[in-house]
Amino acid sequence: MPAPATPRPGLWHGAAVLLLLHTALATALACHHLRPRDATFPWDSPQLLQAMAPSPAQPCQHLHDPFPFPDTLLHTNHPLQAAATARRILQRLFTTLSSPSTPQHWDTHARHRLLNSLQHYKHDLEQCLTASGTVFQGQGLRKLLLGIEVYFGRIHDFLRAHNHSACAWDHVRLEARICFQRVDTLIRQMK
Repeated sequence: MPAPATPRPGLWHGAAVLLLLHTALATALACHHLRPRDATFPWDSPQLLQAMAPSPAQPCQHLHDPFPFPDTLLHTNHPLQAAATARRILQRLFTTLSSPSTPQHWDTHARHRLLNSLQHYKHDLEQCLTASGTVFQGQGLRKLLLGIEVYFGRIHDFLRAHNHSACAWDHVRLEARICFQRVDTLIRQMK
């Protein structure tokens, strides 16, 4: 009678490697539709941001930014984690910039174009995440998403503390530009 087969440790290791490769390949294929021709995320967003919010007539140097971008958000080790982080940043940016308390002097048409652009790219990232067939969760992702919530919480506290003034919104607009650069970095990590 033959001896019962014992599990081989090398086989399990190989299966884990194949699973990781499959996930990375699925992510790459699912995310192929993201705009590869764009040099930055999305290429026209900084221009739309500038067009929608001309700088206030008075300089706003008396305010300081209490919300530096947490660069730890950029240190992801997985393409799906980068996609989920970028999507959440876009979601929070969309919520912030669609606030009814934005300054009256902001150009409505440019603002709507920017919000549409954010919505489309957020949708593309959602498609990327769902098409990969893997729901990516874990302690690392939870910490990243919590970091995003804290960061945007500080932005909203800043706006409230300064009564949603035009100067405070100008600081937020400049911070949104930094967010675009960070999202671009995350999208590059996905590829």
